[in-house]
Amino acid sequence: MSTTAVGPSPGLSRYDAPGRPRAAVLALHGGRPQSRRRVDGRSASWRLMLGVTRDLAHQAHQEGVSAWTLRYRVRGWNAGDPVADARWALDELRSELGDVPVVLLGHSMGARAALHVADDPSVVGVVALAPWIEPGTPVATLAGRRLVAAHGHRDRITSAAATRAYVDAATAVAESARFVDMGGLGHYLVRGRRQWLDLARAESLRLLR
Repeated sequence: MSTTAVGPSPGLSRYDAPGRPRAAVLALHGGRPQSRRRVDGRSASWRLMLGVTRDLAHQAHQEGVSAWTLRYRVRGWNAGDPVADARWALDELRSELGDVPVVLLGHSMGARAALHVADDPSVVGVVALAPWIEPGTPVATLAGRRLVAAHGHRDRITSAAATRAYVDAATAVAESARFVDMGGLGHYLVRGRRQWLDLARAESLRLLR
């Protein structure tokens, strides 16, 4: 694993497959509606997704897939700051690994960012965990891509109903769009953690096969 320095720029933690990877998963963490605080190593949202990335890395490496985690510049969505950071990360990934297919794996705000940048030419699919769906979250970006969105009905931070409606809308443009009901699980991927980890790993790699 290697990590780029974080300061005024976003950062990337890399778990690269041996040799020349054939594909990659880029994980995007959650955040807050508004905050200009820098994301540092104590950020619970970033550490959560770093753990998800580490969990999937072993099987990913067996399949020739690298797994990277983005660390945003700041903690808030603000005016779409994570979108710019995610596009930067995709450019960096392409520069380092070449034009390999990429699945975006996002939690909460990270899933929202993933849906905004899914139109990147390297992206083949999105796995959205408890996504933050707002009116105006783009659907057209998923044209020709595959979407898996998972939500539990005890989530009090983001809306499972909004996710279902978004998936229904995405079926008109996406190659495929599927909603996964996580039952009585909540938002933070803590309760039922193994279920979330298994789904993240299985679906991210399935979309790259």
